[in-house]
Amino acid sequence: MLGAAIAMLTVACGGLQPSGREPSSSSSPGGEVTGASEPHDLPAEGLPTGPSALDDMNDPSFPPPLVDTADIMSGGPPPDGIPAIDEPSLTPVADAGPSLQDHDGVIALDINGDARAYPVDILIWHEIVNDTVGGVPVSITYCPLCNSAVSYERTINGVETTFGTSGRLYASALVMYDRATESLWTHYDGVAVAGLLTGTRLEPIASPLLAWGEFRQAHPDGHVLSRDTGFTRDYGRNPYLGYDSSDTSPFLFRGDVDQRAAAMQRVVGVAIDGSAAAFTLEAISSGEAHATNTEIGGNPVVILWQAGQASALEAADTSDGRDIGSVGVFHPDVDGQRLTLEAGEDGFVDTETGSTWNLTGRAYSGPLTGSQLERIPHLDTFWFAWSTYQPETELVKG
Repeated sequence: MLGAAIAMLTVACGGLQPSGREPSSSSSPGGEVTGASEPHDLPAEGLPTGPSALDDMNDPSFPPPLVDTADIMSGGPPPDGIPAIDEPSLTPVADAGPSLQDHDGVIALDINGDARAYPVDILIWHEIVNDTVGGVPVSITYCPLCNSAVSYERTINGVETTFGTSGRLYASALVMYDRATESLWTHYDGVAVAGLLTGTRLEPIASPLLAWGEFRQAHPDGHVLSRDTGFTRDYGRNPYLGYDSSDTSPFLFRGDVDQRAAAMQRVVGVAIDGSAAAFTLEAISSGEAHATNTEIGGNPVVILWQAGQASALEAADTSDGRDIGSVGVFHPDVDGQRLTLEAGEDGFVDTETGSTWNLTGRAYSGPLTGSQLERIPHLDTFWFAWSTYQPETELVKG
């Protein structure tokens, strides 16, 4: 029943085929296609014109695709059959209605002090929101089949564009297309893999999954995406009932699952300076809150976990899933001082100054009040997806 439901209702995310990718050399959340070349005939400013990859991914005028296009599969609907939200309506946090409960998941974005929340129970039906946050044109993307939220700047070579769902699946991430050239892009790493812009990378922006209550407390003057989307959808219902389960197999997955963990194991994935690490949910969580002080590629990292977010992909109602908590990943340095954080009664406390920090990395009491830790982009995702994009990843189990 699960497979039939997903086949009918998704389906802009899909199965992975290993493609020889190597770990990212940056802090991009999902890694990069390190073998990508620059797209040919790219003007000094602006974008090239030519055929659409939606019509023919193998048009001879395109640069060579970065993946085997036979593995870019139809998910069922046509382009924009899963409609992106292009004119988002936002509501002040203080005016948000009862449809959002404190444990509901939201994708959090904060650019230039403009904080916005995009509820997962809406994104699960649309997968892309094209918005402008803090003056920056962005696309907020969410893939239910790999449980990953990634946001990108949507200005390419000086040209602002928007993104839509292509209706195709690759690498367990929705395949997006840009509306300026209709090239195809993988959501997980923001790389154009077929079309005129093949080899181009989008600039990622950290957009963690947080519990609505945590976002509301951290950003009382922020805004939240309204259910007034212009579309009629059963927001709050999970069309992927039972998908978030260790007994479930990834939908249309054709690759070999890295046997170090179960395919659907929840992990927190981080890539920094060519090194990648994944931490199972059990490794970074305990009690009501937990801090993990560690290193990735020689870089100090602190992972903060706090209970209170429901899995949107488990129960029939997105609010009724088990508590999987929320995660923040940060550089633990302030003004040249290395901090060690531990879970406290009302947040996280650094042992060096005794300041108290919240899950968004801001100190709200103690000598460092008002200080903000630098966020490291990360992915809350499933093991089968992370390990295929990052085959050399370290895995830390609980």
